[in-house]
This record gives sequence, C-alpha cells and structure tokens, in this order.
Amino acid sequence: MSHGSSKASWTAVLLCLAGITIGGVALIPNPNWVLFTIGTVLALASGPVGMVMAAAGLGLDRPGEQAPGDEHHSVVAES
Repeated sequence: MSHGSSKASWTAVLLCLAGITIGGVALIPNPNWVLFTIGTVLALASGPVGMVMAAAGLGLDRPGEQAPGDEHHSVVAES
C-alpha cells in the first residue's frame, strides 16, 4: 500500500504548511495583511503546484500504484 510518498505530494504539503505558518504568524500580535495574503496565496497554490508536478511525472502514476521501495511481501509458511 502506498501513502502517496512522491516528490509532488511532499512539495504540495510543505508549500501548504509554509503558507499556513506565514499566514498565522502574520496575524500575531497586530495583523499584517500583506504577509497574511502571501501565506494564503501559498497555501491555496499548493494544490495546483502538486497537480502540475504530478502531471510532469513527479507523482505516482495511478492511485493504486506503489511508490518505489514501498513493496510489501507476504510470507507464507511452507508445510
């Protein structure tokens, strides 16, 4: 089973996290609306950036496909 570990998904998650952090810090203690807007734009842009990267070949090919190195083997005891 794959949990979506690809360059596209990690980039989108980190970009969204950075945007939320910047936007949240911009509201403390006095709101800085320019930084808040920059954080909001980063967070909202993370989805399309991840999709573009996945379309460029940096994501998983299909939702059911395993990521490289994520193979699970079942062990069957021989009698």
